[in-house]
Amino acid sequence: MSDNNSSSSAFKPSLGLFDATMIVAGSMIGSGIFIVSADITRNVGSAGWLIAVWLITGFMTLTAALSYGELSSMFPKAGGQYVYLKEAFNPLAGFLYGWSFFAVIQTATIAAVGVAFSKFAAYLIPALSEDNKLISIQTGIDACANPVFFSISAAQLISILLIVLLTYTNTKGVQGSKWIQNIFTSAKLLSLFGLIIAGFVAFKPEVWHANWVNAWSATTATLKDACDPKGGFNVTAISGMVLMGGIAAAMSGSVFSSDAWNNVTFIAGEIKNPKKNIGLSLFMGTLIVTIIYVCANLVYLAVLPLDALAHAEKDRVAVAASTVIFGSAGTKVIAIMIMVSTFGCNNGLILAGARVYNTMAKDGLFFKKAAELNKNAVPEFALWIQCLVACLLCLSGKYGDLLDMISFVVVFFYALTILGIFILRKKRPELERPYKAFGYPVLPAIYILLALTFCFFLIKMKPIYAGAGAGIVLVGIPIYYLALRTKK
Repeated sequence: MSDNNSSSSAFKPSLGLFDATMIVAGSMIGSGIFIVSADITRNVGSAGWLIAVWLITGFMTLTAALSYGELSSMFPKAGGQYVYLKEAFNPLAGFLYGWSFFAVIQTATIAAVGVAFSKFAAYLIPALSEDNKLISIQTGIDACANPVFFSISAAQLISILLIVLLTYTNTKGVQGSKWIQNIFTSAKLLSLFGLIIAGFVAFKPEVWHANWVNAWSATTATLKDACDPKGGFNVTAISGMVLMGGIAAAMSGSVFSSDAWNNVTFIAGEIKNPKKNIGLSLFMGTLIVTIIYVCANLVYLAVLPLDALAHAEKDRVAVAASTVIFGSAGTKVIAIMIMVSTFGCNNGLILAGARVYNTMAKDGLFFKKAAELNKNAVPEFALWIQCLVACLLCLSGKYGDLLDMISFVVVFFYALTILGIFILRKKRPELERPYKAFGYPVLPAIYILLALTFCFFLIKMKPIYAGAGAGIVLVGIPIYYLALRTKK
């Protein structure tokens, strides 16, 4: 690493408990809560199961966050989950997470949130729509005899510009990023609370009653013709193992919406009193967001018939609900909310992600230059290479495909990391543990069981995307041994 005046040798602790909590909440709340409830409803088909999916996800998120408090108090340094897996298992396990994080987890999440930002910006400026194709080249014909195009839309270009802008601001130091995060997260928390209050004020008793008449009669909706999205849906009653599969498919959306809570562990080196503040921020941030998510879905059920919720145009549930709550101005109200939400979310994701690559580089398992900090004490090269991959993923423009791949990989590694708590209790009993996992060993064990059940059924229900996520993880094995050879 360079020792001249243009670079800094270490991260500077400058983030307090409030800042850390805003990073947890801000990184979690992006675009998912405004969109994914439509797909969840199509998969489970009832008000009771819709809320159950969000409650299960909330329970898992809170349990995982409380468990990570122990790990963060043991290893209060930059790198977070990468470090925990390396310490509990071996360097290969840590690398596979870091590789997956770089290839799909963090970068695809940044891309998906960026795409959502641009889609809702089009409500205010129609020229920014995904339908406005700037470049379009036919590359083939799909199974439905429709032409397949490689295209770049105005929406994709805006999402790329957003990611580049936020990456640039993050290279200027953590203080500026902190203020962006605090301001935008506070704004979206207040606006979401405002939406929830307004929704309950606009409560429609007849809609609420109709939605809850058969609250636990689960159904699934599938297209009558896969080649005709406008041709309607077949609705089928489900139970038993099929219902379990439907819940797993539904949870890919709620898990994505609740993910990134662990981003605060990646920047432990920049948090004051990390042994205490990381655990507290994880608990407070995830609790606040879980309450907001459940309440937001209760609002959807209070103003929208179940069918309108399941089949909202382009899955924009929040837009449909806001139109009922605020009238014709609802579309613009929610568009501004989502733009604020996704802007702050991506800032937190970009800020935290680069710290993982920095730690990997110090271990000789990533690009050597990513180990360097610039004069503002941030890993500038790591930020820009993360930006490059995220921008390439923006070109897919497929929000749903991205979150299906992310959800499988994310939950698998969460389960593995929490298993690491059990291993470290046996392997490293001498380590100081200022904070211990709440409910150990029962709650961590329940989380692992639920997570592996989710992964199993997601592979069964969505084998292409879950399989692609698993494939990305496995590709990391030869890359790891190649990195070791290069290191030697």
